[in-house]
Amino acid sequence: MAFGNDPHTMNTAHAHAAHMDVGLRQYMLKVYNYMASGIALTGVVAFAVSQSPAMLQLIFGTPLKWVVMLAPIGFVIFLSARINKIAAGTAQALFWVFAALMGASLASVFIMYTGESVARVFFITAAAFGGLSLYGYTTKKDLSGFGSFLVMGLIGIIIASLVNIFLQSSAMQFVISVVGVLVFAGLTAYDTQRIKAIYSAADSQQTGDKKAIMGALALYLDFINLFIMLLHLFGGSRD
Repeated sequence: MAFGNDPHTMNTAHAHAAHMDVGLRQYMLKVYNYMASGIALTGVVAFAVSQSPAMLQLIFGTPLKWVVMLAPIGFVIFLSARINKIAAGTAQALFWVFAALMGASLASVFIMYTGESVARVFFITAAAFGGLSLYGYTTKKDLSGFGSFLVMGLIGIIIASLVNIFLQSSAMQFVISVVGVLVFAGLTAYDTQRIKAIYSAADSQQTGDKKAIMGALALYLDFINLFIMLLHLFGGSRD
């Protein structure tokens, strides 16, 4: 019987760990690149639409606004349900379409708030998101236990936001925004750790690409919603 550590086994384990570490960094870089590209596309489309009175009238002055507002939700549901049955290229194309539609629906941001405040809140969001995502990536603490509470908070925000469409209460909007910042801050760290954890389950290059797209979608939604909540709190209105 041999005692102690087998050098060959240790070397193999170290080589495997090093390979996983490099692969994980490349995978997470792909996730962040997809997410950042999606946000950039959303911003370009939102700004372009906001500068076109004809497009604004077409989108927000007709029933088409409901299509533009609800279509991104449909894309998220479709991608989540069909991601395992569609090709990686199709998933990527759907992600770009989703980001463009989100841009069209967010064009009103440039109408409601001053450009200076939009830029300021965007950089605040980017800094906060970066710190929270870095925490989720590096922390040894298991954040999975917070997932159910964050989802419950998200559902509460959605319900309260729908109710406030009819109430138009500024006090309620303030509370929704404060809670929303906390929820999406938590989701940013939680989703980052979750995306990191599922990396090893990717059993092929195409599966890995599709998981990277779904990871990018989750972080994209966290960023956009965190940005909107902060904009409600700190954005300078044009009125």
